[in-house]
Amino acid sequence: MEREQVEIGAQGLDHPGTVIRYGHFGRPVIAFPSEAGRAWDYENNGMVDAVRPLIDEGRIKLYAVDSFDHLSWANYSLPTEERAQRHALYENWILNHVVPTINTDSPGHSGIVTTGCSMGAFHAVNFTLKRADLFPVAVGLSGNYDPTDWRGWGEPGESTYLNNPVAYVAGADGAHLQWLRSAVQILLVVGEGPFEVHPTKSLPGARQLAAVLADKQIPHQLDIWGHDSAHDWPWWRKQIAYHLPRFC
Repeated sequence: MEREQVEIGAQGLDHPGTVIRYGHFGRPVIAFPSEAGRAWDYENNGMVDAVRPLIDEGRIKLYAVDSFDHLSWANYSLPTEERAQRHALYENWILNHVVPTINTDSPGHSGIVTTGCSMGAFHAVNFTLKRADLFPVAVGLSGNYDPTDWRGWGEPGESTYLNNPVAYVAGADGAHLQWLRSAVQILLVVGEGPFEVHPTKSLPGARQLAAVLADKQIPHQLDIWGHDSAHDWPWWRKQIAYHLPRFC
């Protein structure tokens, strides 16, 4: 399997971000790591092997990226609004540095699929809902999609709202809502087992976002696995192997 690692810097980040590409051909897929994770976490936890058939068959080119959550969402010493403001640095890195790299490496693709586990699922879904022109498909595994739930404190403001899918999807209307209905596919996968309810709130979080998407008639699917399905890598490996082939 072809593998290449590159370092891409951006203003405001405390180190160059790592992007690891797996594969030689196929639809590009960005894989976000779990909270505060690094690009190699996806491979080290067996997720690359879980989708290896798709890579080897030339159906996907997988791009695993760093998170930089330590500067934003995972810095619990900061109020939620400041965490959201700092997330803009990461958003800039993804949109203005990682995406152009992918476009050069995978010219003529039909849109980038996003996926991630835990907080990575939030990133995958948030990027798709905000920039469906770039990321028309999101596969979120065990995500909680309301940042105010993440040990939040302080007064939330505009930056929090604009990075809270539960809030901004509920507020979507008019031409933008019509466009979202035609542009996105959202898949929310979550289990009912250990750590999916407490402390992560992933199960209620996925149900909450699914209800908002349903109310706005935005194409989505909520797939709830059983009580043995835990908030952990062994289950995420099974879930991504089961679901990703339909989009590639």
